[in-house]
Amino acid sequence: MALRGIRGAATVETNTKEDIWQVARLLMTQLMSMNQLNFDQVGAAIFSTTEDLTAAFPTTGVRQLPSFSHIPLFDTREPSIDNSLPMCIRVLLLVDIETNPRDICHVYLGKAKALRPDLSN
Repeated sequence: MALRGIRGAATVETNTKEDIWQVARLLMTQLMSMNQLNFDQVGAAIFSTTEDLTAAFPTTGVRQLPSFSHIPLFDTREPSIDNSLPMCIRVLLLVDIETNPRDICHVYLGKAKALRPDLSN
């Protein structure tokens, strides 16, 4: 097996705990499903949020998913950059898989598709 990084991002409509958690869970389930991952292949996930998302940590929502309570999850804040995409959650999922990096499915949802149109599904 090899350590691989899988990227994802999604935008949130409102700065509420429920929306942040729902989008974080959707992003994680899409990453797992589209890359046919098992929980034992996941080493860790690093989430970041833009400065306008202050109502909740994305990882708190993800920990509500089955089997994620024992996976290391980490939240951080993105730097404030002029003209960056607002209301955005990003994730870097670290996994142990044999998949060729060119065959990994990175997931960009909502307005976050504009971040990487070359990788958007």
